[in-house]
Amino acid sequence: MTYSNLLSDQQADINLARDLRDACEDISVAWTDPRLAKVLRLRLLGDSGFPFLDVSYITGELNDGRVVNVINPFGQLPKRGYKKAIIAQAKRDKVFAKGLGVFDAISLEI
Repeated sequence: MTYSNLLSDQQADINLARDLRDACEDISVAWTDPRLAKVLRLRLLGDSGFPFLDVSYITGELNDGRVVNVINPFGQLPKRGYKKAIIAQAKRDKVFAKGLGVFDAISLEI
């Protein structure tokens, strides 16, 4: 990957985040809410040398098409095995994470 490609990827990520923020209704729902059709973005941030990822925000779409904030059920996730931790939390909450598109919506920055 070239430096210019990296910059354009970062700008695309910034633009998507801004668009989601602007489109977001001023409501929040739990990921267990039956109205939640899919997760649009699960933003994970980490620092090198620190073993956990912070969940910055989660944005989702309701069945009626409204874009909303999704209440964070995780807090922090381990860097190693964060997908496994998401699945474990989903099982506890009786949520089908893959069906909500959680794994396709992950944006990871370390």
